[in-house]
Amino acid sequence: MKQFKYTINGNIYNVTVNKVEDTIAEVEVNGTPFKVLMDKPAKKEVITVKRPVQALTTTGVTSAPVVVRPINVSTGGAVTSPLPGVIIGVICKVGDTIKKGQTLLVLEAMKMENTIPSDRDGVVSEIKVNLGDSVLEGADLVIIK
Repeated sequence: MKQFKYTINGNIYNVTVNKVEDTIAEVEVNGTPFKVLMDKPAKKEVITVKRPVQALTTTGVTSAPVVVRPINVSTGGAVTSPLPGVIIGVICKVGDTIKKGQTLLVLEAMKMENTIPSDRDGVVSEIKVNLGDSVLEGADLVIIK
């Protein structure tokens, strides 16, 4: 349910959008219900949900089973996500010198914590995700030079 306040020709209108299906919107204007026919179907809204995350340290404080995923090898210096999930731990920071196999991030997927290791030795030049971000499979997570 979305609420809006419009002023038209000096008159104030409180509009509540209760439901939108295809080309019909059910709205209330100053408490009076209306069904509105739209020219085009409403766009689907993509909602990203940020969940509270548990702070992690390099000791790996966890509350769920931990799975170590195979290293995703990339050619552009990016370590990518092996599966869709939510970032619940960022272990590295920009400028860190890292070794192949060192844990960079922790990704929660299907109620499992997955450590995301480095696929090469190098220096972290960019971290493309933050705690609580939802990522898709194949998304760039960390850039290593």
